Order: sequence, then structure tokens, then C-alpha cells
Amino acid sequence: MPKKLRLILGDQLNIQHSWFSVVDPEVTYLLCEARSETDYVRHHIQKVTAFFCAMRAFGNQLQKEGHQVRYIKLNDSNNKGSIVDNLHWVIENENYGAFSYQLPDEYRLDQALIDFCRSLDIPTEVVDSEHFLVSREFLAELFAGKKSYLMESFYRRVRKQYNLLMEPDGTTPLSGRWNYDAENRKKMPADVAIPPVPAFLREVDDITQMLAAEGVETIGSLNPETFDWPLTREEGLELLDSFNHNRLAKFGTYQDAMTDRHYLLFHSKLSFCLNVKLISPLEVCQSAIAHWQYNQEEISLSQIEGFIRQIIGWREYMRGVYWAQMPAYEKKNFFEHKRNLPSWYWSGKTKMKCLQHAIGQSLEHAYAHHIQRLMVTGNFALLLGVHPDQVDEWYLGIYIDALQWVEITNTRGMSQFADGGLLATKPYVASANYMHKMGDYCKNCHYKQKTKTDDDSCPFNSLYWDFMDRHRPRLENNPRIGMAYRTWDRYDGNQKAAILNKAQWVKEHIEEL
Repeated sequence: MPKKLRLILGDQLNIQHSWFSVVDPEVTYLLCEARSETDYVRHHIQKVTAFFCAMRAFGNQLQKEGHQVRYIKLNDSNNKGSIVDNLHWVIENENYGAFSYQLPDEYRLDQALIDFCRSLDIPTEVVDSEHFLVSREFLAELFAGKKSYLMESFYRRVRKQYNLLMEPDGTTPLSGRWNYDAENRKKMPADVAIPPVPAFLREVDDITQMLAAEGVETIGSLNPETFDWPLTREEGLELLDSFNHNRLAKFGTYQDAMTDRHYLLFHSKLSFCLNVKLISPLEVCQSAIAHWQYNQEEISLSQIEGFIRQIIGWREYMRGVYWAQMPAYEKKNFFEHKRNLPSWYWSGKTKMKCLQHAIGQSLEHAYAHHIQRLMVTGNFALLLGVHPDQVDEWYLGIYIDALQWVEITNTRGMSQFADGGLLATKPYVASANYMHKMGDYCKNCHYKQKTKTDDDSCPFNSLYWDFMDRHRPRLENNPRIGMAYRTWDRYDGNQKAAILNKAQWVKEHIEEL
């Protein structure tokens, strides 16, 4: 029997995969740390460190269970720099007679491995990663012939398929309602206590020192006393249990709330575990639903529905859009935006409190929740007219859970409307009024939330109307945002000119804000 090599990518750490059900001495599993993965954008130091920590722990687990493991560290003398070059070297020098891999989740790796297999003269095989609820092709087939996609249709279909929060007939949602989104948009009162977060602390000096010695460029910071991400399956399950008991009861209500009181609020912090496949979306949903079923007096249906929607609605939906639209999706720029991202997106040094906090938190924790990403950093970049390529690069680099399949669809589609409405029904733009409504940033800000043209007026206000004015031909007939033009048209000519002049001043002085 020929020796077989199986590749495990850094986001394929799924010990429940059928590959590992049998120990085969003729099979070797390869994991490799590669400059091709650390360098395609500047990543957060916590992101790179977390990946390498999780990969090393997974490799050790496989060895303990009796599997043959070949692990190439970034500073190994025989590391060839890329996953494909490492594969070539290992197969040629260690006499493997067969090669297989799991379907990658990123288009660039998918294409690279397809091309690599074509170059081999040994048998190759590709298998499913056995993680997601639906196939890559599911969404494209569901919306075949449609000009736009509707998440709600996708969401309902998947809930029925897996019988999640359904009545016994399997076709009717519990309580007769599919969606409680309208109830889940509350500002968080000051007297709401935020529960503690489990800490999974570990020594990572060996990795951070290696990254520095190898010259890997990163962003953000890593404090060993607060680097507490769950990086094993056991830790992921512990965090899931903690979320169920301590955060689920208020998750839905405050999932859109923004405050500087805490970085996590009532969110789960499970995204990294999920995205590297330490835990599965189905077990997360089933665990949360089981906890809710036993605690319905304390946890309302709207809380659990909001959480399930994030997992099987947005997460699976975004993956479907990705595989239906790539590679063309990464070139879309509906508004033809061309401006540069302000330099303070990399430092957080701005007087705008909402952006200062959301960016600063991202640099400190490699994390921000979805509304901070969508309605603070994303909203401002869209109003300013930043090129989507630069917004993509920033989001892909700064967040620990950012892999292109989930990042680019959220960024280019949901946040920047660069696909022209394929994914979202309207651009998610807002003035300072939204910031004030959903959070407490405005009360401690240098700028004034209520004014538009004063020296200390919030920049969001003039930029909002400038965005609406310059894109009127594209947006006026949009039923979800077109009504804003009725408000704009009530301003007289002098008021409009003053607002647009203020917006121009903001753009010219963007680095000083």
C-alpha cells in the first residue's frame, strides 16, 4: 500500500471529521504554518497567534490519538513558504503515493489546490470538510435565475431542513413567527450587568517571538494576560456552555447595542472556534436550543431565534453567496468609490468616539461585534467613499474570525453595498442619530450628534447627506431608502449647500478628525 498524505488547513481543525475515525499507519496528516497565509494581508497579531496555537494543539491531539502527523512550523529550515510549495517538497522527498485534502473555504486556496493536484502523477482525492449545514452550491441552486438573494428565504429553508425551532409539523416555526429581529434592537441600559467571560490563558511567547524573528508584519496588540481565546474543542464547548448559561438570555435584545462598557456584551465569542471548525454550527444551534427549552421562563423565544439566525442565517448564507459569486465578487464596486481608508483606521486615533472605540477595541481584542463592524467602521467608510478593496483588506486583517468566505460578503455586500443589492436590499448608511439611538458613544464625544454644519458637528451627519445626494440616481427608487430623499428635498438650497460644503471640508481634513 502506498503511503498517503492528507492535508489539514489551519481552518480545518475538526476532530469529528470521518478521516480521524480510524487510525491508519499508512496515512500522514500534514499541517503547515506558511508565509503565504501570514502575508496575503497584514493580520492582527492575535489572529496569527491563535491560528498557530490552535493548529499545534490539534496536531498534538492527533498524535496522542495514534495518527501520524507531519507538522511544519514557520521557522523550520525546510519550510518552503507556501502551502503548495511545502506539499511539493514533502511528496517528492518523503515518497508519498497518494494525496487528499478537504474542500477549502477560500477561493484562492481552492484554485491553488486544484492546480496542484493537476501537477501530480499520483492519485488525488478531495473530500468535504463535514462542517457546514449545506453544500457550497446550495444557495446558488436555491436562487437560480434570481437577480438578488434573500437571506430570509435561505434561513427558513435551512431551519426546516434541520428542524430547528419548528413546530411538530416541521413546516411551521415555533409561535408562528420566523423572525424576531424587530424586538432585538434595544439600546443597553446602564444598569444591565455584563457577565464575565471565561478566560483561556496560555503562554504564547514562543509564537510571538518566532513571528518577530521571521519578520511577519502584523497589526494590533497581544497582551498575554488578556489573550483568552478558546483554541481547542474542549475550550470551545466550555465557552458555548458559558454563553448558554450567562449570555443567551439577553443576546437577542442587546445584539445591536453599542457601548464602551465592555468589548463582548452578550455576544458569544464563538466565531473563531466555529471558523476553524473546532465546533460545528449544528451542535452550537442544538446546544443553545436545548438550553432554551429547559429555561423558557428565563429565556424568551426572541433571544434564541436571534442567535440561531446569526448562525444558520448569516453565517451559512454568506458562505453560499461567496461560492455563488466568486471570483467576480471581489471586483465589485457599485458606487465606483475610490477614496483611501483614513490612516487612523490602523491606530484608532480619531476624536469621533464611536470610531475611536470600535477601532481601538478591534486593535486590542481582534474583535468587534457585527453592529460595530457594520454601522460604525463600515458605515463611515461607505459614507466617505472608500474603495472596497481597502475596506476588504482592513476587515480581513484586523479580526480574528475573518476568513475571506465570510469577510468579503459581509464587507463588500452587506457593509459597502458594492454588489449593488445582490445581497442586501439597501445600503446600510446612517447619521449620528443611529449612533445615539443604539449606543452611548455620543455622550462622551468631541463632536455634537444633533448638528450638521457647525465646527463641532458630527462628521457622520454631513457625510450621510453628501452620500445620499451624490448617489441619488442609483438610490432614489430603492423602496427601503428612497424615502430619505423626501427629507432631503425639504431643505432649502442654502441648507443643502452648507451641508455639502461641510462634507467636502470633512473629506479634505479627514486625517485631522
